[in-house]
Amino acid sequence: MPADSLAQLAARLQAFAEARDWGRFHAPKNLAAALVVEAGELLEPFQWLTEAESRALSAEQTEAVALEMADVLLYLVQLGNQLGVDVVDAAWRKLAINEGRFPVPGSDEAR
Repeated sequence: MPADSLAQLAARLQAFAEARDWGRFHAPKNLAAALVVEAGELLEPFQWLTEAESRALSAEQTEAVALEMADVLLYLVQLGNQLGVDVVDAAWRKLAINEGRFPVPGSDEAR
């Protein structure tokens, strides 16, 4: 498994939580709530920026956004661990559904 695989990240995250006996806090409801909180924190660096400013973040702002994105990903992966959901597989399935729902304009599927 490559060092950057999501499965490896999920396993390390599970080991991290188990080593700290955090399993009792990781009910799916709690993880979903924590994910929403982190998603809100992801919005904070963009608050009050124009669209153009949001596309031209400083290195410091980009790092802050990256760490908030990581928090969202980590909670999502933990939720997947708790529910036995392969989030990558779910994402591929959802993308295929969306491709069917929103065909490319002018394609045969759009007609």
